Amino acid sequence: MGDSIIKIDSKIRDYFDVKDVDIRTYSPLTLAYIGDGIYDLVIRSIIVGRGNTKASKLHMRTSQIVKANAQAQVIEAIEDLLTEEEEEIYKRGRNAKSPTMAKNASMKDYRKATGFEALVGYLYLQDRFERILELTKIGLEKTNFKI
Repeated sequence: MGDSIIKIDSKIRDYFDVKDVDIRTYSPLTLAYIGDGIYDLVIRSIIVGRGNTKASKLHMRTSQIVKANAQAQVIEAIEDLLTEEEEEIYKRGRNAKSPTMAKNASMKDYRKATGFEALVGYLYLQDRFERILELTKIGLEKTNFKI
């Protein structure tokens, strides 16, 4: 993969002159916020890459993979592959007290999904996009999600 994809966060920060911040100081919900968008982008990119179709079909396919209970399944499938650092970030996100909850998910799944999103956000902000792709691919394969 090209450096322009792998170092996307650095390029955005450089282009818009955003100062470096120690991401270890970010709240898990802040990490989950950016992670949600990044995971959505990864899944949308895969789905669009599989062929041109109606936007409503694209949205339906994407939403099935990015919803909280699907993310909970993905993190369960890859949890044993996480490094200690990644597991710590995941658990911080999972245990964070969020003021909102997903409409169509159990609290348990919602928290796991928040942990997963926090992990994705953390990896993204560390310019570890390739690790996001690796974990996503394994998680999707292990859960048998059809994209």
